[in-house]
Amino acid sequence: MKVLMINKFLYPNGGSETYIFKIGEYLQKHGHEVQYFGMEHEGRCVGNRVNAYTSDMDFHGGSKLAKLTYPLKTIYSKEARVQIRKVLDDFKPDVCHLNNFNYQLTPSMILEIVKWRKESRHKCKIVFTAHDYQLVCPNHMLNNPNTHKNCKKCLGGHFLNCTKGKCIHGSTAKSFIGTLEAEFWKLNGAYKYIDTMICCSKFMQTKLDTNPLFAKKTVAMHNFIDKVEWKETPKKDYVLYFGRFSEEKGIATLIKVCKELPNIPFVFAGTGPLEASIKGIDNIQNVGFQKGEALEELIREARFSIYPSEWYENCPFSVMESQMYGTPVLGAKIGGIPELIQVSKTGELFKSGSAEDLKKKIQKLWNQKELTEQYSKNCENISFDTIDEYCEKLLKIYR
Repeated sequence: MKVLMINKFLYPNGGSETYIFKIGEYLQKHGHEVQYFGMEHEGRCVGNRVNAYTSDMDFHGGSKLAKLTYPLKTIYSKEARVQIRKVLDDFKPDVCHLNNFNYQLTPSMILEIVKWRKESRHKCKIVFTAHDYQLVCPNHMLNNPNTHKNCKKCLGGHFLNCTKGKCIHGSTAKSFIGTLEAEFWKLNGAYKYIDTMICCSKFMQTKLDTNPLFAKKTVAMHNFIDKVEWKETPKKDYVLYFGRFSEEKGIATLIKVCKELPNIPFVFAGTGPLEASIKGIDNIQNVGFQKGEALEELIREARFSIYPSEWYENCPFSVMESQMYGTPVLGAKIGGIPELIQVSKTGELFKSGSAEDLKKKIQKLWNQKELTEQYSKNCENISFDTIDEYCEKLLKIYR
């Protein structure tokens, strides 16, 4: 089978890139052909045979002339159509797997795939993995960055609310461009050509399903995670938070609770805009950003970890990773988080944004050591899809 992976970034940049690289590598190992289409960039590490890519669009840099043309290019890209056509004519894929493409590549590619499919009479399935809420929310988070409140006003195609709320970088102009982009493709109907939309949580699926066109195409599949070796690890007396120190992650609420529980030691591992607010709190040890073996050890040795998010998380890797390493999770009851925790078996939930409920649950777990030890043992039986299991499901969708 020939698969064309489409993503705006073709270099390590975030979760969607990790996703396409790992899936591409798996497919190639199992005899399938994989090529990639996206933007050209000095760090690009995958590509296609004809070396056809769109120009790199850097919204935070570039010349004044380039910046003047960006608004139109973020809505419709003739260049993307021309370049992807070269790949389609040469590679003749059986599947075009779309990932993050809005603004830099634009949905105009879909129209070219459909045109090529018709002219060549080649059967080619169009699959899309939703890594965020972009197709139903122009700022892709269902969260107003100005108020830090979750927002569903655009659901159902009411995209003018993005402009009213200045939801993209707090800018009326940028938010208006986001509204235009969403309205243009809603009217154009390009998304109707997508055969299957993969959502990384059931929660995300419910949000995409608010569009009747999408509701017939969505399927929920949690992200895959590398299988890790189970180790009986002696626990140490601390509660762990690892991740970004930012408003939407619920850090402000967690810090407030930490101050009210001076006898419980907390370890914070990460970095972010709210890092300064952690300083001077005696029972919080900030070890900074950690990765690899150092992070693994921190997770394995914690009594339990906390995931206090206050926005609509989809399928947070940290929640899965913690349990895979044998550490139960106290997670916020929001977004896709509850789908990943077996309540009263591998962790517990608290009301997102509620300092009172979070404090109560932390005290409960801290004071009942035998309970957290049992939760930790239960984590040995936790099961998330490996890359093999995930790709087995994916190949069924492709076929």
